Amino acid sequence: MKPANDPKVDYKDLVRKGYNDCAAAYDQAREREAAPQLLNLMDRLEEGSRVLDIGCGAGIPVTQALARWFKVTGVDISEEMLKRAHANVPEARFILGDIMAVELPLLYFDAVVSFYAVFNIPREEHPELFRRIHKWLKPGGYLLASVAWNNEAAYTQDDFFGVTMYWSNYSLAEYKEIITSSGFSLLETSILGHGYDRTDVKVERHPLIFARKI
Repeated sequence: MKPANDPKVDYKDLVRKGYNDCAAAYDQAREREAAPQLLNLMDRLEEGSRVLDIGCGAGIPVTQALARWFKVTGVDISEEMLKRAHANVPEARFILGDIMAVELPLLYFDAVVSFYAVFNIPREEHPELFRRIHKWLKPGGYLLASVAWNNEAAYTQDDFFGVTMYWSNYSLAEYKEIITSSGFSLLETSILGHGYDRTDVKVERHPLIFARKI
């Protein structure tokens, strides 16, 4: 791991290029079944509800599971990932771009999900990200997002599916404060696995926050 503090490096572009280059390997490695916590959210939504998937990647398994019952919009920064998402989940709508720059309608979505994506965004932007999510959700809308356990300054990792990847995150306690101060009520915090259908990947656990817009 190396500190990601070079002002000459565009780390968002590094993320975009990294996922473009590892799209095939990453897509192949993902589990094909959605986490049970996603089903818990789905059970609370009416058929045809609008759901936003931030960092949707190639669309499997999260976007695909959601699209069976709901109107899903996926957003991702990687062109190659979205090419795969269009093929994997043709019934969903996809937007290419940085979630911090994408314009979405206010009070529009019934739920917003984000799995394994928030920590690819500079953590200084995370409070604004959750404020944006709050604005996009209808009153009473749900948020389901994986975050991190520990406060870690931004760093890069050179062995992520053969590419260099960027990570940046606060601690779980800080995320709870950020999310509640953004206008959410916390419903549940659970544990999410690494999401890979591979035995050669080290065991990881991520906190998954389930919240509702007040």
